[in-house]
Amino acid sequence: MADIEKQLLQQQTRPPDGVTHTGSNSPLEIKVEKSGTGTPDEDSAQQNKKVKSPLFARRKPAKEKKLSSDGKAGGTTDDDIKPVAITALFRFATRFEIFLDIIGLICAAAGGAGLPLMTLIFGNLVTAFVNFTTVALTGDPALIAPAADNFRHVSAQDALWIVLIGIGMYIVTHAYMWIWTYTGEVNAKRVRERYLAAVLRQDVAFFDNLGAGEVATRIQTDTHLIQQGTSEKIPLIMTFVAAFITGFIIAYVRSWRLALACTAVIPCIGITGAVMNHFISIFMQRSLKAVADGGTLAEEAISTIRTAKAFGTQHILSALYDTHVQRAHNADMKAAVSLGGGLACFFFIGYNAYALAFYYGTTLVLFGIGNVGIVVNVLLAIMIGSFSLAQMAPEMQAVSNARGAAAKLFATIDRVPTIDSASTEGKKLDNVEGRISLEHVSFNYPSRPEVRVLNDLTIHFEAGKTAALVGASGSGKSTVVALVERFYDPLQGGVQLDGHDLRELNVSWLRSQIGFVAQEPTLFATSVRQNVEHGLTGTPLENLSPQEKLALVKEACVKANADSFISKLPEGYETNVGQAGLLMSGGQKQRIAIARAIVSNPKVLLLDEATSALDTQSEGIVQNALDKASQGRTTITIAHRLSTIRRANQIYVMGEGRVLEHGTHNELLSNKEGAYSSLVSAQKLRERRDGQQDDKEDGVDDQAEKLEGPLMTDAEAQAAAEAEIPLQRTGTAFSIGSEITKQRRQEGLLPDQQVDKTYGFPYLFRRIGAINLSALKFYAFGSIFAIGFGMIYPVFGIVYGITLQSFATNTGSALRHAGNMNALYFFIIAIAASVCGGGMNSLFGVAATHLTAKLRSISFSSIMKQDISWFDEDRHSTGALTANLSDYPQKISGLGGVTLGTILQSATTVVGGAIVGLCYGWKLALVGIACVPFVIGSGWIRLQVVVMKDEKNKAAHEESAQLACEVAGAIRTVASLTREKAACREYSDSLEIPLRRSNRNSIYSTALYALSQTLGFFTIALVFWYGSRLVASQEYDTQRFFICLMSVTFGAMQAGNVFTFVPDISSAKSSASSIINLIDSEPEINADSTEGKKLTDVKGQITFHDVHFRYPTRPGVRVLRDLSIQVNPGQTVAICGPSGCGKSTTVQLIERFYDPLAGGVSFDGVPITELNVGEYRKHIAIVSQEPTLYSGSIRFNILLGANKAAEEVTKDELEEVCRDANILDFIHSLPDGFDTEVGSKGTSLSGGQKQRIAIARALIRNPKVLLLDEATSALDSQSEHVVQEALDTAARGRTTIEIAHRLSTIQNADRIYYIAEGKVTEEGTHDELLRMRGGYYELVQLQALSRADMA
Repeated sequence: MADIEKQLLQQQTRPPDGVTHTGSNSPLEIKVEKSGTGTPDEDSAQQNKKVKSPLFARRKPAKEKKLSSDGKAGGTTDDDIKPVAITALFRFATRFEIFLDIIGLICAAAGGAGLPLMTLIFGNLVTAFVNFTTVALTGDPALIAPAADNFRHVSAQDALWIVLIGIGMYIVTHAYMWIWTYTGEVNAKRVRERYLAAVLRQDVAFFDNLGAGEVATRIQTDTHLIQQGTSEKIPLIMTFVAAFITGFIIAYVRSWRLALACTAVIPCIGITGAVMNHFISIFMQRSLKAVADGGTLAEEAISTIRTAKAFGTQHILSALYDTHVQRAHNADMKAAVSLGGGLACFFFIGYNAYALAFYYGTTLVLFGIGNVGIVVNVLLAIMIGSFSLAQMAPEMQAVSNARGAAAKLFATIDRVPTIDSASTEGKKLDNVEGRISLEHVSFNYPSRPEVRVLNDLTIHFEAGKTAALVGASGSGKSTVVALVERFYDPLQGGVQLDGHDLRELNVSWLRSQIGFVAQEPTLFATSVRQNVEHGLTGTPLENLSPQEKLALVKEACVKANADSFISKLPEGYETNVGQAGLLMSGGQKQRIAIARAIVSNPKVLLLDEATSALDTQSEGIVQNALDKASQGRTTITIAHRLSTIRRANQIYVMGEGRVLEHGTHNELLSNKEGAYSSLVSAQKLRERRDGQQDDKEDGVDDQAEKLEGPLMTDAEAQAAAEAEIPLQRTGTAFSIGSEITKQRRQEGLLPDQQVDKTYGFPYLFRRIGAINLSALKFYAFGSIFAIGFGMIYPVFGIVYGITLQSFATNTGSALRHAGNMNALYFFIIAIAASVCGGGMNSLFGVAATHLTAKLRSISFSSIMKQDISWFDEDRHSTGALTANLSDYPQKISGLGGVTLGTILQSATTVVGGAIVGLCYGWKLALVGIACVPFVIGSGWIRLQVVVMKDEKNKAAHEESAQLACEVAGAIRTVASLTREKAACREYSDSLEIPLRRSNRNSIYSTALYALSQTLGFFTIALVFWYGSRLVASQEYDTQRFFICLMSVTFGAMQAGNVFTFVPDISSAKSSASSIINLIDSEPEINADSTEGKKLTDVKGQITFHDVHFRYPTRPGVRVLRDLSIQVNPGQTVAICGPSGCGKSTTVQLIERFYDPLAGGVSFDGVPITELNVGEYRKHIAIVSQEPTLYSGSIRFNILLGANKAAEEVTKDELEEVCRDANILDFIHSLPDGFDTEVGSKGTSLSGGQKQRIAIARALIRNPKVLLLDEATSALDSQSEHVVQEALDTAARGRTTIEIAHRLSTIQNADRIYYIAEGKVTEEGTHDELLRMRGGYYELVQLQALSRADMA
């Protein structure tokens, strides 16, 4: 029964379960040395020196903080959270599930008792064999014949008992494995659901320091750890405990003296296991923390891939990610060595136990206290019991990991925020007027407690009236909205609704009374109809029939001027908007968001730059709708574009967290020196030139006449909405784009036709091995140790047979001498097993850590090298990629590490054992070898079942993880819509399919697993029965029989035990296939390629030649058709037009994010498809419509734009671009200056501040071509005026292409292109276009703003 130790070796060589990526609920405590700091004098002396702060110093230097999960200082980190109790893991289980689990534990206990009980039979058989051999050696036929008959009878009876025990083992093993697999799946589903529900109930401050990628990682990986620790691991622990208790009871009953001597093994095993697990746990925690940091960085980088591509920062971000990977690698290396050292001690102790038992057992036999059968029985019973404790180590590690992961998840689940959207407490007013007051409010954001945002602010918003907030960026306008929504509570003072403090009202009810449209609209990856229906959540209208809901949705979309373009989409209201609404233009997204806000007819409407993303014509239409929607409800509008708020009942001008002045538009303009007057002056379009007075009079008179009324009348709004023809073919009978798309579909090149390849193990081993070639030396030496370790068992079988034979052939001093020599042989085997086993595990473990690190690094680099169209595909969503980035490499390393070594070791054992068996007794060996296919076959079938289950469930779990990531990333939108419960329901539904599939497949897989675990019993019974016949006929002796039994039969059992690793192998196969597909995925537009021309003398000329374009993921929707634009070097060209006309698409084509379907884009006369992508983009800088910053310092974010190394950028250069972007004074006003942390995606800064940093990032690039895609849309008028002047200056000597809805920013352009329906319909200068009296002229009329217009 020495296979028990073998099982131990296999179990112990598995990496600790759950060594996977887990995130962190709290920001990690990170120390970074602050560089380049000194006194003001020192700093001024270094003005012309290079900036010393390294680019990779992303975290805030010098200051070391611990933040709690709500972002406040002084909280606890993950290290402070203690693991939960084991019973707490089942806190969400039902009574019935607990009842099933108890039944499963009883079955597991019965299964655990099976092996110790078999030692009784084994001992009896050994006694029978030895006794018969003793008789046979006498040579007396009269004694041999009856002895042989009795021997056959006893052996057959004992073999039958072994078969019966095997049948019982099959039944109980199948029962407990299926029960716990089922309850584990259900429990993990509930934990996932409750964690997401808990995350969504948290206040917004909680998310200021929590990335959406971390939520996805926790909900995918940490819950998997809990599932591992609450599935089959618990009953397996019970089987080991039962084996321990049963084994020791049997041993002490049979021979308490020998049992007492063998018990010395226990403390040795216990101490070794405790020390090993202690060190492994320490190193694993360090590894998990490093991977968590990497996951947050990965989520930021992938979600902002366009910015990374535009600035060529993918290599910098990859290097940053590699620093986290290296930290994890260092910790994993130490864990691998600790594991190898601990297992070496286990093997030494285990084989030495045989030496002790047979040495002392020989003594007992000589004293007549026992026989060889009792010695073997006691030894095996003690060994089974003792090593059962050691076998628990990996299972206990899995439970320990589950307890640790549960502690982090449960801490969030149990966290009750101050502002609790899930609470039923608080008043719900019967009648809401909509009167809102802020009384002496002071406020700091929890993530930036040192910066005061609002300072003793008092504002009163009258019920049913429209109020507007204007002012500089960072003045606190959006903060007021956040306080009204009760995203935060003020530090001092209070916010009231109809005289009731918001803290007294029910949070969910309050938000259901408010319609909210944010500055950057967030849509969910579902249909247009469902996105708008989200606005009904939490209101009485939520329970209407689908038909009634659709009617409300259409009514809201008509009001928001969205019905026209929605109706003309390929699937109308059922059209999917894509992840975060990426398949819609900015204006389309905003109008859908507005429809969502007004669909429930809320009493309060909050518009935070609600029309900032709209072109002027659409803005006029939507503003007209909002003006009507505002009637009868309190409306608070934040606007930098003053034309949208001039008819507000009250305008509040804010600055430095206070109200500077307030009044109506006319009242504020009467104060010529006032802040509002300066804002208005900054936004006025310049007057016509003096030499064109006649045209000027016509234009201005018309403008005055036009603007005496509303921005757009109801009739004009309706006519404009009906005239809108978004992105569809008109006026042509033949479409080039359609033909090309049709051809690409026939060739299978469209994104929705791409399917990942599935590879076999030989190919995967070859590819993964090539990646980990540098670890070849570890694999080589590890393989030598594995082969040596594999031969330990056959050699052990030879010594075992010799030992038992010595009891039959020797007595007295000869037996004593033989006992001493046998003990010496076992001691030598113990030394060899220790060296080979420890070396194998350490070397393969180290090789696995190299593989994990390389796969993580290569996977991230491969993701970052893909072109933009790849990220547009649903299956490549941010959440799925982030979760897989941490999960897949770990699964592969499980197979490429100690699992691989164990497979090699087991193969050696099988082959070596078969050879030894054939040499000593070929007949019996052949019977044992004949059983090998049955043992291997059952395990192989189970492998196929599990692989199929994993492959089917993988996509479903990725989808659910993406859903969780999406809602967590849009928490403000979810909270304002009170969609928490609805989002949780959707998430729960997404988990149902994998749950049902898993439950269905587990019935078969656990049955086959049970069969593979019990076929060994049947094989042993067969070999004993047949062997007894051979021995009875004196064809074999005891020695040859036991050598064949131990070497061949138990060697065959090792093949079945290899399939203990089936979950590791199956998950590794699917994960490896996914990573190989990722690595082999070559983008059509490869920024890392060295191919292509590199221009030396760049002038900056850009030309569009008859460009036709459709987005790859929306081939049915035309975006550009026959577009031609000429931009000469040094020229400033503006592009304007309605939302969805293709303006932003032109910028993406210039950046070569996509290639046109037909036509082309040229740079200095050379088609950009012929240029080296990376070098080409170095000549271009972009400032996008929605600014993207990374978690790190302001310095880090600006230097990302530099074309040269960060250390080569001087302090003067850095400050100069910040001064040009009008952000330098703000940076200097911060306590940490350039080293100030911007927060996750820049959440610590206002929209205007983020945009200005983005502008500085573009300017530091000193580009030949400057692309401004709504570059100033987030700035207040005053800042916009200053930044626009800076941009005008920066545009000198370089080509500038500007996209703008606010025409005051582009009036000085050398040429303006007006695009409609995907092509240029007007072009010329500002004055030339005005004279045309066409579409541009209408836009100018709508944006004119002066007091005379309001008269």
